[in-house]
Amino acid sequence: MTNPRGALLVGSVNYDDAETTMRTAAEILGPRLRRIPDGEVGVRFHWIMFQPDVLGQAQGIERVGAERIPFGAGLDARPLRIADGVDASEIVLPPLGYASAALESYEVFRRLRAAGAIAEGVRFQVSLPTPLAVISSFFAGDDRAAIEPVYTAALLGELDEILGGIPHADLAIQWDVASELGIIERAAGYGKVMEAWWPGDPFDGLVARLAALVDAVPSGVEVGVHLCYGDAAERHFIEPVDAGTLVRYANAVVAATGRPLTWLHLPVPIERDDDAYFAPLDALALGDGVELYLGLVHREDGAEGAERRIAAASAHVAEFGVGTECGIGRAPAGSTEGILRTHAEVAAAW
Repeated sequence: MTNPRGALLVGSVNYDDAETTMRTAAEILGPRLRRIPDGEVGVRFHWIMFQPDVLGQAQGIERVGAERIPFGAGLDARPLRIADGVDASEIVLPPLGYASAALESYEVFRRLRAAGAIAEGVRFQVSLPTPLAVISSFFAGDDRAAIEPVYTAALLGELDEILGGIPHADLAIQWDVASELGIIERAAGYGKVMEAWWPGDPFDGLVARLAALVDAVPSGVEVGVHLCYGDAAERHFIEPVDAGTLVRYANAVVAATGRPLTWLHLPVPIERDDDAYFAPLDALALGDGVELYLGLVHREDGAEGAERRIAAASAHVAEFGVGTECGIGRAPAGSTEGILRTHAEVAAAW
């Protein structure tokens, strides 16, 4: 059986502040981590659910419905629309919040590293959603095609601000990719079929969009991709038959990019410790030096369950590290340290 080496924290961690997240992760996982996130604290706790409140401030964008749809952390989950008669290309979006959060947390990271709590050589990880996630989740109809270039430019502007404020040798960018898989699978996720809004084969458009995001990260900065089937209430929007769609999409994106990935993360459902799920990994073609992480750590069955899934995966991939299926920010309170310790139990240090 393969002995996994290294661990990846996908992004969100269920602590109240970035310092607690980074200190605890570094203490428990130490040399297993090549990069460490801030835990997506504050309004980012619910991933992209704070974006409607941000975008709704823009002149020319309206909330759909007169009554708030209350969501956790005081957020309003109402969707968005482009106001009648407004040319989307003239909409000016406010700061999205990702750059300011990253720059604030990087200062915590740098202070902890200077104090010796984080080892030299570990990078600061910033996890960003793809534009498609926000657009497909909160806009509908023709508004999606109209707002896509506007929102994409705004998110890339946030990336540029992060790149300008954090030394490249300290930085790792992860693109969080969930809605794309829903479109590929034609999933009836969260009450509606997830569909593309561009002509031609949806798969080709999804590959081109993600490849462009990977290439937007300069070569001196690490870049990773986290593929995901959703995590609302710790449930997928669809259960994958096997890892085949993940492998097909990852291979196509790698082939389309102009720079190599640093790492790829693939989810593993808790009930899948069978050979059939992992068999498509035989065809995974990431290239030399790309780190693969399998999200096979689950809080419900700990190290014992992870080791079963490690054994099954080992028949099809020789080297990989471990992670959870998605972020652990919405795991039950009090379970976080146990989840981190499971990573340490099943994975060796680098």
